[in-house]
Parts: sequence; C-alpha cells; structure tokens
Amino acid sequence: MAKLLVVDDEKNIRHVLAVFFASRGHEVLEAAGAAPALELLAAQPDVRLVLTDLRMSDVDGLDLLEQIKLRRPELPVILMSAHGTVESAVRAMNGGAIDYLSKPLDLEALQRVVDRVLARSAPGPIDPAELPLLESQSPAMQELLATARRAANSDSTLVLTGESGAGKNVLARQIHDWSPRRAAGFVSVNCTTLSEQLLESELFGHVRGAFTGAVRDKPGRLEAAAGGTVFLDEVADLAPRLQAKLLRFLQDHRFEPVGGTQTLEVDARVIAASNRDLEERVAAGQFREDLFYRLNVITLRLPALRERAEDLPFLIDRFLSTAAERNRRGELELAPEAMRALMRYDWPGNLRELRNALERASVLCRGDVIGCEDLPERVIHPRGRPVAGSPDASTLENLELEHIRRVLAGTETLERAAAKLGISVTTLWRKRKRYGIG
Repeated sequence: MAKLLVVDDEKNIRHVLAVFFASRGHEVLEAAGAAPALELLAAQPDVRLVLTDLRMSDVDGLDLLEQIKLRRPELPVILMSAHGTVESAVRAMNGGAIDYLSKPLDLEALQRVVDRVLARSAPGPIDPAELPLLESQSPAMQELLATARRAANSDSTLVLTGESGAGKNVLARQIHDWSPRRAAGFVSVNCTTLSEQLLESELFGHVRGAFTGAVRDKPGRLEAAAGGTVFLDEVADLAPRLQAKLLRFLQDHRFEPVGGTQTLEVDARVIAASNRDLEERVAAGQFREDLFYRLNVITLRLPALRERAEDLPFLIDRFLSTAAERNRRGELELAPEAMRALMRYDWPGNLRELRNALERASVLCRGDVIGCEDLPERVIHPRGRPVAGSPDASTLENLELEHIRRVLAGTETLERAAAKLGISVTTLWRKRKRYGIG
C-alpha cells in the first residue's frame, strides 16, 4: 500500500490514526509537530501522503503545508481541524492542500478520501492489490469487462453503478489505461468530500479575488485532465448549480473558472460513478434529467461480491497473499472454519470489506494459520447487531474512547494513564468527563 505521515501534537490522536491506517495495510509514520515532520520527510522520500492537524503548539498546519510545498511540491497534504472555518479551508486549498476535513473525523469517510488521493497520485497504472477485480470467473463480470474494453476505445461518457466497495474507482482507472488517452492524466474527484464552493473551485478552478482567500489563480481538476480522463465519484451528490455547470462542459467542453470571464476549452473524457440510482434521483427532482441523459451514454453496473460467488475463493487467496507479503508474515493459510465463515458471509462492503478483513487477519494472526478468532466479529456472526449504546468504531471519537478505556484499565493511577496517552492529567480528566468514563 502506501507510506503515510500523521502530524498531530496530541499523541492519542496520532496513535488512533496510525492503528487505523496500519490495519488497512499502510505504513504509518508519526510526528508531534512541524519540525519532526519535516525531518521525517527529508529522511523518508517515499512518503506518499501527509495528514496534519491545523492547530498545533509549535507551528500550525498551514505553515507546515507551506514548508512541505517548498520542499516537495508534489506531495499531497490533507489538513484536519476541530476549529474549521470557511476561511481556513480556503487558505488550505489555496496553499496546496489536497483536502480539508473537519473533526471529529469519520474514519470510513477519511479512508475514502485517502484512497482517492493515493489513487490520484499513484505512480503506476493500477494498484496490483486491485488486479483481482479484472481476473473474474463470473460470467456477469467477464461480460462487464468485455464491454468496458470496447467502451475504452471511444470518447463516450460512461456511468459506473454498483454498491460501495464494488470497485468502481478501479474499473474507471483501468478503462483509462485501456484507452487511447492512457498517456495523459487520470484525475479523480470525489463529489461528496468538499463543500459546494470548494468543489466548484476544485473542478473548474478559480481566479485571483474570486472569493475571500483566493490570493492567486488556481487551475481546476478538469484542466488537469486535459487530453485524459476525469473520474467523478458519487456524481449523484453534486449540488444543482454544479450540475448545470457540468452539463455545459459535457455539451461543449467549455467552462469559466470561478470568478473568471475567460472561457476555457478542455478535451477531457468523463467517467462518472454513483452507488445511488440516478433515475430515482431524477424522478425525485434531485438530479437534472438533461444531465442524466448526457452522462448516461454507456452504463456499466458492477456486480456486488455476493453476486460473483465463484470468484470468492480466488479473491480470498489473492488478497491474503498480498496482505501477508505486505505485513512480512510469510505464507499464511486459513483454517477450514475460517474459510467457511468467509464463504458464508454476504460482504455488504464488497471488495473493500473483504480486503480489509484479510488485512486485519494477517496482522492479528499469532501463527501461520488464520482462525475465526482473527476475523471481524461481523464475519463470524453475520446476523449480530451492535448493542444499543455500544461504541461505533467507525468514528475517531469512539476509537479514542476505547483506547482511553483500555489504558485506564491497565494502569493504577491517572498520572500513569495520562503519561501513556501522551496528554496531561487535566486533559485526561476532561476526556473522562466528556465520554462519561467512571
């Protein structure tokens, strides 16, 4: 996967993010501030992404962003803040940040952003860990891939549909790599992660003075995709005003940057994706009918993992081998009962959930054989549901809560627990009060 750098002056936050991304197969470096972060970047040129807090005790995240861009202008930086404002978000994006996220963080949403950024900055055509998508024994999947290959040779707009985690972003990248546009850029834009104003600027660019904080001209992602392909993920979430602007681009490949009067003409192919039914959105008045028909030239529906059961043994073997190699575990195998559990589960999270489950198992397994105890509880007991009031591990706050509980349970005094967490006793007291920990 990739090497990430997490920068935050609160040790507990760094630890939670490091554990989360390590469980997804990434190598994670930690820095408590700007100075150690810059030292790590100088010593670790293969860092692919920086996630940094906005407010820190030594230098704030915007200053760190500026220093990173001076040293490594190509390195993507995501800023995170519990005190986010539109002004700071604009400054971050103008300073070269690839995204700006508000705390408390939803870890699954954060993972989607990180996946999108890494896919955009990937050095190769496609992550080898994703190749199983293209080696299917399922007749439905084989037919889909054959249609995608034929469509790749055209400039027609494509719509990819299917459940979350089914591999729409991977197929979009592969269609680009099959196409005559492969030598030009593949640019991915997630339509759900930014506010309407920031997304408009991200797509179409802006000119100096277009809004508060726009201190210089900034090209948009459509311009960056000139000659290549732009992938609009979750296009159903576009605001009405942006739908109208996208419609014009699809009609004549022209647009004006935010605040600008000069019309730009860009030759970029559009591949759109959605896990929602666009026709239902049209019927509900939430998506423009004319835009739907402009997008819907060729539609490819990716089957859910449960619909391609014949691929499951191969996918399990491939994902497990990749995870074992990445985590330096040697050859791993599944116990028969673990394999039965994997085959029985219906995988609502599709390929992403399967890969993460096997990544987790490869990290937690104590020997060379993965048992049911190494698999997620939801896989072993698929009908189980979280108990009311129990923590939901999908958010950063709840992971922090569980981490604090474990540390408190294993230490004799608050002073020792605070030292282990890397925070003051006063901060620990406030967190205990906030989370209702007795």
